[in-house]
Amino acid sequence: MRVLQSYIGPGPQTNPYIIQLHDGLAATPGVEPRSFSWRAALLGGYDVFHAHWPEALIERRGPLSTLGRSTLYALVLARMLAQRIPIVRTVHNVELPRGIGRVERLLLAGTDRLTRMRILLNEFTPVPPAAATTLIEHGHYRDWFAQYPSVGSVEGRLLFFGKVRRYKNAEGLLEVFRQLPGGTASLRIVGSPSSAELTESLRSAAGEDPRIELVLRFVEDAELVREVGEAQLVVLPYPEMHNSGSVLAALSLDRAVLVPDNEFNRALADEVGADWVIRFEGDLEASDLERALAATASLRGRPDLSRRDWSETGRRHLTAYRNAILRRRG
Repeated sequence: MRVLQSYIGPGPQTNPYIIQLHDGLAATPGVEPRSFSWRAALLGGYDVFHAHWPEALIERRGPLSTLGRSTLYALVLARMLAQRIPIVRTVHNVELPRGIGRVERLLLAGTDRLTRMRILLNEFTPVPPAAATTLIEHGHYRDWFAQYPSVGSVEGRLLFFGKVRRYKNAEGLLEVFRQLPGGTASLRIVGSPSSAELTESLRSAAGEDPRIELVLRFVEDAELVREVGEAQLVVLPYPEMHNSGSVLAALSLDRAVLVPDNEFNRALADEVGADWVIRFEGDLEASDLERALAATASLRGRPDLSRRDWSETGRRHLTAYRNAILRRRG
């Protein structure tokens, strides 16, 4: 089973989820995962196209680049349609990305029309009526991070980490944190912002508060493990949270998270332990930070991530690929 993945690489800055998935597939008898290139997509041999974030292949990078990538992707879709190559789609995000144009929307709609199997990371993912789906939970990062030394937490340390996008509400977290009275609380924002404008907005929201530190760049895994390890609590106040690799990364490093109250996070709390997934309702407030810090002051042990083991991931994906081929032919 030759499976062309939609990611390029994997490389040094590739999402660890992708690398662990790639390794799991490569170790599974009957599966040959192949990394994406335009040449491979247009001329190479493959039985299934596995799409993760297809918008990344056509995202805007300048007029000529955008036109070229959109044209190439349209040709790839045409080839898959003509040769009856099915698409398997891992549903990482529920909604289309913001800021995309009409052409990108049409290409993503074409991707959906050729999709014959959707892999869901949790049971609350909405899908089109009659869509074929299979549940394969997002795996943990414990094995991935095990090579790095662990560190103890700093009392009162709050941490926001990951790719910084406007929808993740890091600016709102900064404004709420500044309402906390002085004391042991501190906040670090760690990650690369999506634009220069967002960088400036974050610096403005942080103001001159000496308790806030901004590390606005990509950080390697060893540094990330240290940052999470030093945190007493990880705060991820995304207004709309459906799947989050950052939540799993924090839990894999035995740090509690403060997240919005929704179906996904309630189920996650039931799965891993309510002490590890603290939720807030509505807009994040300073009282939510105070409550979560108090709740985690003496937290010990580890969250239960037994459902997130990678040992069966490759086999379950192979089953999804086979079912997609059957549906495309049938």
